[in-house]
Amino acid sequence: MRRDDMWYRGDPRELMRAHEWAERHPQMRGDNRRRFGRRTDEAAYPSKRERRLHVPLAGDIASTSADLLFGDMPAIRCTTQATQDRLDTILNEARVQHLLLSAAEQSAAISGVYLRATWDRDTIPDRPIPDVVQADQAVPTFRWGMLRSVIFWRALPGDGSQTVHRHLELHEPGRISHALYEGAPDNLGRAVPLTEHPDTAALVPSLGPDGVSIDTGIKRLTAVYVPNMLPSRLHRGSPMGRSDYAAPIYPLFAALDDTWTSWMRDLDLARARLVVPEAYLQNMGPGQGAAFDDDRRVYAGLKIPPNDGNAAGITLAQFAIRVAEHSATADSIVRQAARSAGYSARSFGLASDGAAVTATEIDSEAERTKTTTKKKAGYWRYGLSDFCEVLLDLDRAQFNRGLKVERPTVTFQPVAESPLAKATTLEMLTRAQAASTEFKVRARSPELDDTAVKAEVARILDETGQAAPDPAGTFPM
Repeated sequence: MRRDDMWYRGDPRELMRAHEWAERHPQMRGDNRRRFGRRTDEAAYPSKRERRLHVPLAGDIASTSADLLFGDMPAIRCTTQATQDRLDTILNEARVQHLLLSAAEQSAAISGVYLRATWDRDTIPDRPIPDVVQADQAVPTFRWGMLRSVIFWRALPGDGSQTVHRHLELHEPGRISHALYEGAPDNLGRAVPLTEHPDTAALVPSLGPDGVSIDTGIKRLTAVYVPNMLPSRLHRGSPMGRSDYAAPIYPLFAALDDTWTSWMRDLDLARARLVVPEAYLQNMGPGQGAAFDDDRRVYAGLKIPPNDGNAAGITLAQFAIRVAEHSATADSIVRQAARSAGYSARSFGLASDGAAVTATEIDSEAERTKTTTKKKAGYWRYGLSDFCEVLLDLDRAQFNRGLKVERPTVTFQPVAESPLAKATTLEMLTRAQAASTEFKVRARSPELDDTAVKAEVARILDETGQAAPDPAGTFPM
C-alpha cells in the first residue's frame, strides 16, 4: 500500500529518492543484466543532478476508475416509501456522491476502502454521518471472508517533538471503543488517558460506564469494507483487495517518466549553441575569462585568403529533437499500462493507431473498460447495500426514528454505449420486427419517465402515420 500510495500521490521528491535508491541497489529492483565484461575503471565524471519529469498516469488510472463508477449516481431503492425518503435525506445532506467518488478513486489506488457510519450530535444533531477511512489506516479482522471487527487509527496533531499521539478506534458489533497511545514515529508506544490530547478529550463525555467504549444501539458492525478487485495476487487467500497498479505496472510508470525525462533532455540539448573561433571572443579582464557578443556586427580582421573555403568561422550547433520516437514510446507504455490495469487506451484519450476503424472495432476495444467497471460495480453494490442498511439502523437507534429498516437494492447505471452503436442495434431490432416503439424509445433515452415515453411514442406514431386507423376494418362484409 505504501508503494501504491507513493505512485498515486506522485510527489516528485519522493519518486526521485526511490529512483536514486533503485539505481544504487540494482539487485533489489530485479535488475538481472549481465555484469561481467563491464569496464571496472569507469571514471566518475562530474555531472549535475538530473531533473526528472513525472507523468501522473497512476492518478489518471484511479480517477478514471472512479468516474466510470460514480460519474452517475447509482440508484439506491427501498420498498417502503417512508424509509426511502429518509435514506434520500441522509445521503443527499451528506453529499454522498462526492464521498463515493473520492472513496472509489482511493480504492483503485491502494486496493480498497472502508465506509464508516458514525454520529456527532454537536455538529449534525439529526442524522448519522457517512465517512470514508483509507485501507492503510485500518487493521481488520476477517472471518470466513467477512469483516468481523476493525481498528481505525490516525496520528493526531503534535507539538513538533518526536512524540506521536495516535487515536485508535475499534469497531465491533454493537460498540465502538477508543484508545489514545503515546509513542514515536515508528512505535505505537503506551496507552494514555483520552484526556491527554484535545482531539480525544471531547469523546470522554459520550463514553459508557467502562470509560472506553460507546454502545451503538445496533447489533451489526458500523463499518463496511469494499475491495477494489479480488483476488490479491500477492496474497491469494486474503480477503483484502488489490490495487489497479498491482498487475504490477510500477516498472511502466517508471519507464514513462524515463521517456518524458529523455524527451525534455532532448529539448535542452537541442538549444542552439554557437561555436566561434578564439579570435571572436572578447577578453573580459584578468580572471574574468572571455565572452562572445552575438549582437556585434564587425569583428577584427583575420588574415584569411578570400578563396579559402575551410577557414574557421561561426558554426551553429543544434541537435535534432526525437519527437516521433519519444511520442510513440510514451503512447505504447500508456497503452500497456492501461491494458494491464483493465482499461482500454481510448479511456485515456488514445486512439488505437493511425488506421481508420469502424464503430464495431471501437466498441470491441472499449469492452475491456466496460468489463472492468462491471466487476468493480459488483463489489460496490453489496458494500453500499450493507452500508445504507447500517445508516438506517443507526438512525433508528440513535435518533429515535420509527422507520422500518431495510436493506436497499443498488443499481449502477450501465456503461454508456456510443450513439452509433445504439442506433445500429435499434435498426436491426426494427428490421427484425422484434421491438415495439415504446421499447425503442426507452432504450434510446432511459432517463425519460413513463409520461415522457408515452408522449414521445405518440409523436413518433403520428409522424410516421402508424397511428391512423386501419381502413380495412371499416369495409362492410
